[in-house]
Amino acid sequence: MADGFAAAVVEWYRENRRDLPWRRDGFTAWGTLVSEFMLQQTPVARVIPHLEEWLTRWPTPAALASVPPGEAVRAWKSLGYPRRALWLHAAAVAITEQHGGVVPDDVEALLALPGIGDYTARAVAVFAYGHRHPVVDTNIRRVIARAVDGLGEAAAPAKRDLAAMEALLPRDRPSAAAFNAGMMELGAVVCVARSPRCDACPLAAADACAWRTAGYPAYDGPRKPAQKRYEGSDRQVRGRIMAELRASHLPVSDAELENVWPDAAQRERALAGLLADGLAVAAEDGYTLP
Repeated sequence: MADGFAAAVVEWYRENRRDLPWRRDGFTAWGTLVSEFMLQQTPVARVIPHLEEWLTRWPTPAALASVPPGEAVRAWKSLGYPRRALWLHAAAVAITEQHGGVVPDDVEALLALPGIGDYTARAVAVFAYGHRHPVVDTNIRRVIARAVDGLGEAAAPAKRDLAAMEALLPRDRPSAAAFNAGMMELGAVVCVARSPRCDACPLAAADACAWRTAGYPAYDGPRKPAQKRYEGSDRQVRGRIMAELRASHLPVSDAELENVWPDAAQRERALAGLLADGLAVAAEDGYTLP
């Protein structure tokens, strides 16, 4: 099954893949690393303009490492989860100091960098350097759950996910890289969480989807808890404070922050969290980016 499964995905991917910056010839390993940081929990359409702006300003790890981390946070703008900017800056410093400014190609060396987990390390090794490793993200887990396991949704992430992907992975490097990318693409544009486009799926055409064969049984396993409301949450307050800090190159005073959010207790709680996370720094006249 694995050979036919992989061949169907690779052929479909090579004919249907979206034209994305990180898939173009000549895209650097540093660009791949930056894109993977930005794509965590952020849609592709929002990432692309930020990525191009970022790489124009900081085309190498050394270029980013040469500025204060607060500049990375400022440039992160509205991408969300700004701690990623701090981690990316820290990774750039480590790459510059420990690897001569060259993004390493080894998974273990990548994992040793700040802010890089198993997925990102494997993604860089595969997509930037062409090494053969299974890569598993949310989209791939969904495709495997449906096509291989016959389930409507994927269970919680687990170590077995890598073994499941490894079992499907072609032996040669180019096909393995294309298969990793193809499974992601399939989950992103066809085998989506809601209203999957089974009529456009190469696995359905190849009669290789267990979920389709079983008649699309409803998923009855554990589900993710519903995401908390953003409006009125501490996350929203943090975002408001961060926007104020990014907009100023001078310390922002407590009086200025009072205009950001009316609830003093919630505002102070959000500010304390930002200070603890290193996203804000106390200064003599208020608060600044790090």
